[in-house]
Amino acid sequence: MLVLPLVVYAGEFDSIQTPNYKQMFSRLLLEDCDACGCSANGGSMGFSSLLTTNFVGMRYVYQSYNTKQGIFANSPWIEEHFNTWQIWARIPLTSKIQLSLLMPYHQNNRNLLSGNEQIKGFGDATMMGLYTVFQTQKDSTIWVHKIQVGTGVKLPTGKNTQLNNGTLNPSFQLGTGSWDYLFLSEYVVKRKKLGLNTSLNYTFKTENDSRYQFGDQFNYASTLFYLIDLQKVKVLPQLGLAGEVYGANKQFMQYIPGTKGDILFGKLGFELGKDRFSLGINSMLPFVQHLTNGNVKANTRWAFNLNYQL
Repeated sequence: MLVLPLVVYAGEFDSIQTPNYKQMFSRLLLEDCDACGCSANGGSMGFSSLLTTNFVGMRYVYQSYNTKQGIFANSPWIEEHFNTWQIWARIPLTSKIQLSLLMPYHQNNRNLLSGNEQIKGFGDATMMGLYTVFQTQKDSTIWVHKIQVGTGVKLPTGKNTQLNNGTLNPSFQLGTGSWDYLFLSEYVVKRKKLGLNTSLNYTFKTENDSRYQFGDQFNYASTLFYLIDLQKVKVLPQLGLAGEVYGANKQFMQYIPGTKGDILFGKLGFELGKDRFSLGINSMLPFVQHLTNGNVKANTRWAFNLNYQL
């Protein structure tokens, strides 16, 4: 999740003055949605593994976007690439309580008309506690159910560069500079080797020191999986849907037009497990998207993870 201060212009047109196209152009460049790079902190990529309940591991997430750099029909498009390496974990504290941790390292780059631009460094850390509110006994029913709820906080550990020269996507940052609060729920239902995992999470975002505030974010996902036990190796193919909904951003408590967005993905992947280690590969293909009035287009996302079961 990335951020930049934005100057809001109350009105580009009035009855006397001609439009200030320089201000309009600068504002549009700065109004890109929080979708860009935000989900690298978790979100629709998920906070858990379907093969291992308790684990510690590494995950790599790749995202790319095409962003329009201007307000005119012939304005150029640029490519933006977000590479994120995460240390992530689900640590059992008791039989019903888990601690979820995520620490990202970002390396982002994009190809501007003036040349290539790159930033890299640690992002915002996330810490959550999860509680199992209901779980059926495996030997007492054909269908096995598990429901977890949780809450947590995203800390402003990532650097937030305050550039306001009209050329920087506010999402092209290492961190938001704000304390954000998460609420999460997960429901898993299984029958023998077939299962369905459904997750919902909502992030309340606060204002940072630059008086900029990204809109709240709602993520949802539902994934169908099937366990193939080959004795020495376990294979878990996965197929599902995931979506993200973004509220409008604010600057100095004023809503910024054109910063809301939503996107729906199809998910496809698998996990391989041997002994205490598991390897996962996931892809997310955008089906329908409405990001920043069409000025940002998301491409296919990829994620790779290597976990050690606790």
